[in-house]
Amino acid sequence: MIQAKWILMAAGLALLTACSSGEDNSAATDATNETEETTSETKEESVEDSADADVAEEELTEEEETEENADEEGETVQAEPLYRVNPANSSVEPISDANPQAVLITIDDAPDKQGVAMAETLKELNVPAIFFVNGHFIDTDEEEENLKKIHDMGFAIGNHTYSHPNLKTIPEDQQREEIVSLNDRIEEIIGERPEFFRAPHGVNTDFSRALVEEEGMVLMNWTFGYDWEQQYMEAGALADIMVNTEYLRDGANLLMHDRAWTAEALPAIVQGLEEKGYEFIDPAAIEGVE
Repeated sequence: MIQAKWILMAAGLALLTACSSGEDNSAATDATNETEETTSETKEESVEDSADADVAEEELTEEEETEENADEEGETVQAEPLYRVNPANSSVEPISDANPQAVLITIDDAPDKQGVAMAETLKELNVPAIFFVNGHFIDTDEEEENLKKIHDMGFAIGNHTYSHPNLKTIPEDQQREEIVSLNDRIEEIIGERPEFFRAPHGVNTDFSRALVEEEGMVLMNWTFGYDWEQQYMEAGALADIMVNTEYLRDGANLLMHDRAWTAEALPAIVQGLEEKGYEFIDPAAIEGVE
């Protein structure tokens, strides 16, 4: 009986040990399974993140390629105009929040004898301007080269008719010839047509106005100028009147000419205007210029 009792106790102890071992193995298996699942999920998330990163990188690359292609093709975003020419008085008015205390510099009858030197002065002073060209000043190879130089310095080129007539004294077909043939000639020399038109003596006709619009040019006259008057054909007198005239105001459209005394007065005129707080309007920022 005692021996049988010991046998039964030993069997129970063995069974108990086996059950305990089974529970430990089950827990270990569960932990292993959980680890494998977590690892699997982490791998899947990592793959997804990597795929998203690849897509983002691909999209960015496409954007960069688009920008590069646009640059290669010479495409530019057209800036909004900052100023417009008032058709009633040819002053230049600000659009939106453009600086109103600014003036426009223009040079007529270019490029005669002083045009290139005047352009060089303005370039050195960092002052933009429009050079209004006459056809009879671009007849020779040397005159063509002068026009190219002015244009290559970054100045706007305007149409001032081929032979400087009073448009009201000639018929419409001749008005067309004076304006369009000069546009053709300027384009032949510098590769682009003028963006601005100013009639000789400031005299326009209904026909010339319509033609200028048809040609895609901005029409303007001026607000003041003096260098054709006898008393101002001297640099000091001209500089004084251009800066101290009663007509100087915001948006003034300053008329000067390709003349020796004007070329000499130009630095003092620019300095005087700057001292009065004026900036200089870039013709490219005027409404109607493409």
